[in-house]
Amino acid sequence: MCGIVGVVSDNNVSEKLFNGLANLEYRGYDSVGMSFIKNGRLTIRKGVGKLQEVHKKVDFLKLKGSIGLGHCRWSTHGGVTQNNAHPHVDCKKRISVVHNGIIENYSELKRFLIKKGHKFYSQTDTEVIAHLIEENLEGSKIEDAVRSALKKIEGSYALGILFADNPGKLIAARNESPLVVGIGNNENFIASDVPSILRHTNKIIYLEDMEMAVLTKNEAKIFDFDGKEKSKQVDTIKWNAEAAQKSGFKHFMLKEIYEQPRAIADTLNGRLENNHVVFEKEFGLSNSFLKSIKRIVILACGTSWHAGLTGEFMLEELAKIPADVEYASEFRYRHALLDKQTLVIAITQSGETADTLAALKEAKKYGVKTLSICNVMGSSITRISDGVIYTRAGPEIGVASTKAFTTQLAVLYLFTILLAKLRDTLNEMQIRDMMEGIRKIPLQLQSVLDEDKEILKCAELYYNKQNSLYLGRGVNFPIALEGALKLKEVSYIHAEGYPAAEMKHGPIALIDRQMPVVFIAPHDFYTYKKVLGNIEEVKARGGIIIAIATEGDKEIPKKAKHTIFIPKTLYTLSSILSVVPLQLLAYHIADKLGHNPDLPKNLAKSVTVE
Repeated sequence: MCGIVGVVSDNNVSEKLFNGLANLEYRGYDSVGMSFIKNGRLTIRKGVGKLQEVHKKVDFLKLKGSIGLGHCRWSTHGGVTQNNAHPHVDCKKRISVVHNGIIENYSELKRFLIKKGHKFYSQTDTEVIAHLIEENLEGSKIEDAVRSALKKIEGSYALGILFADNPGKLIAARNESPLVVGIGNNENFIASDVPSILRHTNKIIYLEDMEMAVLTKNEAKIFDFDGKEKSKQVDTIKWNAEAAQKSGFKHFMLKEIYEQPRAIADTLNGRLENNHVVFEKEFGLSNSFLKSIKRIVILACGTSWHAGLTGEFMLEELAKIPADVEYASEFRYRHALLDKQTLVIAITQSGETADTLAALKEAKKYGVKTLSICNVMGSSITRISDGVIYTRAGPEIGVASTKAFTTQLAVLYLFTILLAKLRDTLNEMQIRDMMEGIRKIPLQLQSVLDEDKEILKCAELYYNKQNSLYLGRGVNFPIALEGALKLKEVSYIHAEGYPAAEMKHGPIALIDRQMPVVFIAPHDFYTYKKVLGNIEEVKARGGIIIAIATEGDKEIPKKAKHTIFIPKTLYTLSSILSVVPLQLLAYHIADKLGHNPDLPKNLAKSVTVE
């Protein structure tokens, strides 16, 4: 997820851009760049690496200009190279563009522009925008040229655009990617996030989808894409510096829980076309190989291991491929039975988890094909894998993984659809239903977040309990494990996750009137009636029943002390919706106990040692 900052001022802007990028760098991992206009000349400096690394080479602060753009990149189209770093330019190098998002029809537009004689310098989707504006600029105002270009673009974008021939104007536009306008004193700003410009102004206009901003140093006007000016509210931000980084949330963990609708949308963006799943070129595995595999082995640790267990269910149930999920930390200490018809998948948020990296290297000794599901572009695991699917969750700062987990589930679901279609294990109607189901998940997640007040009530009632049990069946058994892990990680309360049927094989002895028992019990044709029976068993022993149930369920509220509802969805997707209330429950209990859930004791965000 890239970061953008732009300034138009009556003073030199290099320091403001540099500081803005420093506060946005968590959004971009692989490259950084800036563009300035001075005396009608466009100057661009960019490079591969973190802000400080590139700064040592190009000295951004020496660059001069009263208008400029800055960008930190998280690659989606094109590799990590200087040419692919932003800003991008047109053929005449008079237009500069920075972009966050994905242009879904860039291939079609690029072919059109090449036929028109345009020369491309990068492999990114973004460069298409600069050339498209150039193509529409002849005889037009810059605002009209931008609007004409935007009407041809399909996909998501937050854009900053400079014109060397119009050095007093900065143009911005947004569709499905965040962008704000900052109103300053004889200067105005654009930015992906408020924190990057908060030291300069706390007066903010939030751009909505399909809106364009035209900024000079003295005014900021907002238009729709037909050129009609819009009246916009200017909000005053009252955060302190630390809170600003959390966008007003008390902790990063809570912020990241609430970011999940957006994160899932980013994961899906550009990957669902008609009745097909389409991954980027980094995917690296041929259709012929995917048709030939006889087995999948998943390697992971912690929360990613729980994602793997959920993926195992999806792959076996829908794609009819045997799958085994291995603790990466144990995998390389025994003889693995792998052959060239086995696909090994590593799941990791950071791409640097030592045990997963070592296990993947061990697997590669057998000559198998490997695929990594990862959030961090260019990390160690992605570099040694034959193929990569990026989750696009954006930076996850909280140690206890939340949005990284749900985006891993979304990627596994997409991969299952791809395999099922290639291997003809589902018909076209079933594939279409699966794709429609996942498209609805971002909005459905938002409705789950609206249940937060009910979840907070549970936390306030039971935060002082010393033990708890989490139970689920089928695809939601791993969600029980994940819910218990979240509670342990951030509240330090002992919790165990079990398959619901296994309760009778030991844990039932612990159930009494002091034991909260959390059931993940969405309505389905597979396990619902069995789970109802398990709930009755807990109720008979006085346990405190907290249930995750499907909206409209009439039976579970009769039996449970508290019921938290999730929207109706496909059985295999219920896991994504069910885990969010458990994340919130863990967060609120930790907060109630006075613990900082962002920095749980003894835990690190990325375990880079064995």
